[in-house]
Amino acid sequence: MAKSRRSTIEMDKEEFRKIGYQLIDDISNFIESIDQKPVTPNESPSQLQELLENTSLPENGRPAAELISKTTDLLFNHSLLNGHPKFMGYITSSAAPIGALADLLAASVNPNVGAQILSPIATQIEKQTIKWLCDFIGVPSDYGGILVSGGNMANFTAFLAARTAKAPQNIKEDGIQNTSKKLTVYCSKTTHTWIEKAVVLFGLGTKSVRWIPTDASNKMETKLLANTIKKDLENGYLPLMVVGTAGDVSTGVVDNLSDISDICKTYGLWFHIDGAYGVPAAIVPKLKHLFAGIKDADSIALDPHKWLYSPLEAGCTLVKNPQHLIDTFSSHPEYYNFSKSGQDKAQNFYEYGLQNSRGFRALKVWLALQQVGRSGYEKLISEDIELSEMLYDLADQHPELEAVSQNLSITTFRYVPLENIDDKEYLNTLNEAILNELQTGGEVFLSNAIVNGQYSLRACIVNFRTSKKDIQAIIEIIIRTGRKVHLKIYQERAQ
Repeated sequence: MAKSRRSTIEMDKEEFRKIGYQLIDDISNFIESIDQKPVTPNESPSQLQELLENTSLPENGRPAAELISKTTDLLFNHSLLNGHPKFMGYITSSAAPIGALADLLAASVNPNVGAQILSPIATQIEKQTIKWLCDFIGVPSDYGGILVSGGNMANFTAFLAARTAKAPQNIKEDGIQNTSKKLTVYCSKTTHTWIEKAVVLFGLGTKSVRWIPTDASNKMETKLLANTIKKDLENGYLPLMVVGTAGDVSTGVVDNLSDISDICKTYGLWFHIDGAYGVPAAIVPKLKHLFAGIKDADSIALDPHKWLYSPLEAGCTLVKNPQHLIDTFSSHPEYYNFSKSGQDKAQNFYEYGLQNSRGFRALKVWLALQQVGRSGYEKLISEDIELSEMLYDLADQHPELEAVSQNLSITTFRYVPLENIDDKEYLNTLNEAILNELQTGGEVFLSNAIVNGQYSLRACIVNFRTSKKDIQAIIEIIIRTGRKVHLKIYQERAQ
């Protein structure tokens, strides 16, 4: 009788249990004490590289327990901690602990959620997650969609569906080089950089983008949008789509989605909403007016790893008519035997996006939606917004700070010395230097925004660990840092 195969990569039950229990204990202690750690260790790439020791691929293996223990130390003590209550930099949320457990569970079963037959229950969970996300933001549950890696991929997926739907029907066979009219897309000047990647990667070119100016509140000028589309049509161009932003990355502004929707209907364009950051705020009743028009969108991008507190990676594309995704991405090579599933028609997610092999991203989103519930998310998101408003008010009240903007959970402000220096270039230089000091200091992590030519400090709160106490402490940190950096720059200039 043949013996069972023995492999160095396998673990027996007791070894896995022992290592796993120790890891869970270490993670529990890490989460419990995360607020006591520096937000970032401020170590150089060369210092970090030295910690890794091995300069070449090891010839022989090492015990798993030893490797996990050492790697735990590396990650806990040498990482930027976006779960820290004073992390308010880029739009990366504190990750829900249930999401970490979900990823472990998903990796243990390792379903390939590209086809129903390869991921029976995982496919159904992803389908249900899509429906719940539709309900969450207030669009009909017959929208279809797919979980992807993040905002870029969510927007790319929608962009390609729009191109297939609105470009000439022969585009899949003949390519865009054989279209007689120049394809054009429309977005505001504050749109995330994904749009530039999309037009380059998918063949339209950067000259295909019409950058529509914004008004004083940073919203797209919809009258200019309509005039630009009309002019392009008169000049023989082929407008494809308009991108409306629901929470721009710099200041959190939501475009006038209803007006954009009306313009798209008038001219027969695809209406896409980039809501990667802001669209979950539609669950807050007092903010629903900001998202009027969302039900008219042909597609919506949102990122659960932003304001739904999912661990990375988790983005999502929703499409009003999911057949557009199938028309864009479906293929049926002879080596795929994925189409039959008894009496029911199988839904195979490889037909909905760019990936064939797909991990089980939906599980961590699905579990968190159940753990927190609608009312829980409404409370968490509302609290993040209230903390952002508090930060704006404290900045506005402080003689050494200037509040600049506040939208959704993003506040921008800047340090202005008591001397009340009226030198725009110096204030921009000063605030950039302050930000650099803050990002390496380990006490708080902010980012920046350029608002009306002003280099501003930017705090985005998508963090269920942040409290009023943290907001108050951040003001003190910024004032202390601002004074120190201002004095240093003045002394250097005086020398």
